[in-house]
Amino acid sequence: MKKFNIRKVLDGLTAGSSSSSSSASLQPGNRENDVIQETLQSEHFQLCKTVRHGFPYQPSAMAFDPVQKILAIGTQNGSLRLFGRAGVECYCQHESGSAIIQLQFLINEGALVSALADDSIHLWNLRQKIPAILHSLKFSRERITFCHLPFQSKWLYIGTERGNIHIVNVESFSLSGYVIMWNKAIELSSKTHPGPVVHISDNPMDEGKLLIGFECGFVVLWDLKSKKADYRYNYDEAIHSVAWHHEGKQFVCSHSDGTLTTWNVRSPAKPAQIITPHGKQPKDGKKPEPCKPILKVEYKTARAGEPFMILSGGLSYDTVGRRACLTVMHGKSTAVLEMDYPIVDFLALCETPYPNDYQEPYAVVVLLEKDLVVIDLAQPGYPSFENPYPLTIHESPVTCCEYFADCPAELIPALYSVGSRQKRQGYSKKKWPISGGNWGQGAQSYPEIIITGHADGSVKFWDASALMLQVLYKLKTAKVFEKTRNKEEKPSTDIVDEDPFAIQSLAWCPESRLLCVAGVSAHVIVYRFSKQEITTEEVQLLEVRMQCELNEVDSPDVGGDQASAVSTPGASSSPQSSAPQTHPSTSSNNSSDGLRDNVPCLRVRNTPLKQSPGYQVELIIQLVWVSGEPPQQITSLAVNSAYGLVAFGNGNGLAVVDYLQKTLLLNMATAELYGSSDPHQRQPRSPRKARQPSGGLCDGNDGSAGSEDRCKSPTSDARDNSFSRSRSSSVASIDKESREVISSLHFYDCLSRKSEATAVASLWLGTSMGTMLAISLNVPSTPELRLQQTVGISFCGSVVRLKGGILRMALMDSTGSLQPPAYECWYDPNAPEDEKERTRRRRPASPPSTQENQDSHYAVVCSDKQAKVVAMPSQNCVFEHNITENSFVLRADVVIMPAGICIACFCANGHIMTLSLPSLRPLLDVNYLPLTDMRIARTFCFSNLGQALYLTSPTEIQRLTYSQETCDNLQEMLGELFTPVETPEAPNRGFFKGLFGGGAQSLDREDLFGELAAGKASRSLAQHIPGPGSMEGMKGAASGVVGELARARIALDERGQKLGELEERTAAMMASADSFSKHAHDMMLKYKDKKWYQL
Repeated sequence: MKKFNIRKVLDGLTAGSSSSSSSASLQPGNRENDVIQETLQSEHFQLCKTVRHGFPYQPSAMAFDPVQKILAIGTQNGSLRLFGRAGVECYCQHESGSAIIQLQFLINEGALVSALADDSIHLWNLRQKIPAILHSLKFSRERITFCHLPFQSKWLYIGTERGNIHIVNVESFSLSGYVIMWNKAIELSSKTHPGPVVHISDNPMDEGKLLIGFECGFVVLWDLKSKKADYRYNYDEAIHSVAWHHEGKQFVCSHSDGTLTTWNVRSPAKPAQIITPHGKQPKDGKKPEPCKPILKVEYKTARAGEPFMILSGGLSYDTVGRRACLTVMHGKSTAVLEMDYPIVDFLALCETPYPNDYQEPYAVVVLLEKDLVVIDLAQPGYPSFENPYPLTIHESPVTCCEYFADCPAELIPALYSVGSRQKRQGYSKKKWPISGGNWGQGAQSYPEIIITGHADGSVKFWDASALMLQVLYKLKTAKVFEKTRNKEEKPSTDIVDEDPFAIQSLAWCPESRLLCVAGVSAHVIVYRFSKQEITTEEVQLLEVRMQCELNEVDSPDVGGDQASAVSTPGASSSPQSSAPQTHPSTSSNNSSDGLRDNVPCLRVRNTPLKQSPGYQVELIIQLVWVSGEPPQQITSLAVNSAYGLVAFGNGNGLAVVDYLQKTLLLNMATAELYGSSDPHQRQPRSPRKARQPSGGLCDGNDGSAGSEDRCKSPTSDARDNSFSRSRSSSVASIDKESREVISSLHFYDCLSRKSEATAVASLWLGTSMGTMLAISLNVPSTPELRLQQTVGISFCGSVVRLKGGILRMALMDSTGSLQPPAYECWYDPNAPEDEKERTRRRRPASPPSTQENQDSHYAVVCSDKQAKVVAMPSQNCVFEHNITENSFVLRADVVIMPAGICIACFCANGHIMTLSLPSLRPLLDVNYLPLTDMRIARTFCFSNLGQALYLTSPTEIQRLTYSQETCDNLQEMLGELFTPVETPEAPNRGFFKGLFGGGAQSLDREDLFGELAAGKASRSLAQHIPGPGSMEGMKGAASGVVGELARARIALDERGQKLGELEERTAAMMASADSFSKHAHDMMLKYKDKKWYQL
């Protein structure tokens, strides 16, 4: 435990590194409370990823283990997502980042084979909580196009672009010398190359017969023993997929002209049947018109009833604009199921893993480009199952995100209660069929809530407790506005081309359940939580006119240190009128010179609004056009339930609104907040006639503004990667215009003036030019007076200045504890008055008091360049730290850890840092992200107890921890994918089949593909790479520990640091490493003769 005596911080202070420095000063004095004990040390911190939630971005492949009930999804960037029962998820990543083209489970063996577009195959071990690659094989001369692994076989067939088939032993990941060459397969039956291999499967009844499909339309039944083709089948159209009947006498091919051909195995001359499921049948008996390709077909049989034929694609070409469909043909009925997005892949889920038995399909998993749908085949109408996974994060693109760990315990049940009424009906009544794995036994029990704001104006609340994610409640903010039906009706007052309701920022008070959202159309909505449904006859509206010109500001001329309470002159008490009545009336939309004036960007509904239980509108605040210039978008937002106030700022200035009395208290230009002590030289700014971009939500480059400087969509994925290590577009636009923007707002009970002895309600505001200002608030003391009297305002002037724009501010008391803002406990605003009074009470934040010339608490202020700790009320800077010189901080939060409080920062260069409080010592500095983009910059946020998250793709949330304790417990908290399950018994052959033959024929593949029979494969064909999860990788890691320690010791010696104190620890670690190496060697010997999946 480290103690910092603030009276002695200047004694023996040494300079820091070139990238950061610290300095301190404080008025001298002999005071007991100057000593703040710091308990946080660097060993309390470690950074690691925990879980990833959401839909896999850009999916490309899928597989299912029918015994373990585990689903695997691969993506175009090489990531692998595994799903079991609700709450059991896992994320893995291939280092190469190449697209996954195919996945194959080793059924019920806890392993998975992935084939990538870079012609490599990998074997994953799923028997551990964090799966690892056991083996890899990289092909160098041929490109992989298709893989097939028969059930209960260790030999994997690999089809290539050249038309050849190679065979891999999945236990050793070595190539067999047995190769099926394309020219031997087709011989003289074709004059041209048959194209790539698009299908491989063995006959369900005879493992010695391999069916090979070539792209051109050729299909070959290959005899593995005799090494020659038994039959060859040819059709004029290209093949996309092949499916067997379980008896092995027939197979079906899907073709590029929308046809399905059914072949009898022993009749290769022509198909037994040709059908075009979606083709129009001509009356004259001619061939039906060609349709779109049938990309995949599955042929599944059932003991009682007709077989199922399930296919994707094949629609008629005249169905222009029709959505993707899945077709289910069952007997004489054909069902066409429309999907919301294009189909990537689908799989029929069957009762048995054996291909030679009746399949008994019970569901179909359909992987779409942006969704996962599971269809119940056993119920009429084929309803879908209710998806338990949090795959709807991207239902509308995420525009902002906030994370709240350790929330009040009653919040999640309250949100779930109102959110459960929003669920859709009509789902299948059966249980979710993907039900494998087990939950983790985590000790992390505190409630966590994630709030996401979206482009369509919706706000979603998620339960994020215990490394899971479940949607609790969805709020639609757009329903309070009138919607335009088409682009022609779009009002000319819009300031964004798309998504006018998009959420830009939000402020939430968990204790009072008060929610405030700011949208891109320069609007703010205040919501209160109620369990009762109400109908609001007329939504309360307040219009605010904010402008930058100094001679037209809507505020009194107040000096920087003026102590009298003032409110804005002419502020209207009528919620429906424009705020300052001294300006032209809102009844006129145009000023005398024809410019738009006093009109908001959106139209509020003028009809009664039915509000369901949950969040209900209290007040809408809209900024209006001023003399032809659109309102600036809101850059900062704060709300406080104890004061009944909401504050917001932008490039023009600051506004403070009383949401209880529905009045505007303050509306001032930024320059006027300084009064006579303005440190900046300002030039009068001429109004811009062009519309503005949508601020920080834009992902476009800084220099790409066109003649009509408009932003398309605030969430365009195509521009997500335009963010580089330079400044973000929003920050750069501030610099470009040299405009001081209100960048941070915080309500606190504190000593804002040097002369104050008792803490008072105050608003602290930070600007993009590094100034922190304070405003004192005189809030009436009782609820009755609060609704009758006006809140007084007085200006305290500048408190502290920092380099860079202000991001965050917090208060510490004299013991070093974080002082939360005052809040009012939640009460139902629609409850009876007596019940309301019983639950309504204000919780002050232990207001500090001080004696003369004595500091009692400290303000922690962080900008995008540095952090400072300022003693209050003396306003002396006691600690200062330059966080970064070459980059800038994107997000900073003052967070509570189990052992103390600290500042957590995320920089544009990808570094994640933590600083101790109050001394601002660096405790953690990790280069986490090599590159970043605007999506991550917009959504990254820290929370208490070492939790953080960001949107890693447009559809996925990545959670991480910077807490050593959480990292240590992560293995226990994660779920298990593999659970021991007995493989179902093989189907009974029956007496007569056993007597006369006709049952499934087995094959000893070892005799065919083993090294003794087939010889060795060419070494130049593929390279074997041991994975980190294999025994070779374990041995290398164990032997490498000693070498790493030796290098660390040399480095310490060169630095001249305290080697004497470390020698004992180093020797102990080396002994431990030697012991670990010996133990690993013993393990290798112990398991040397065992099969890999028995380890």
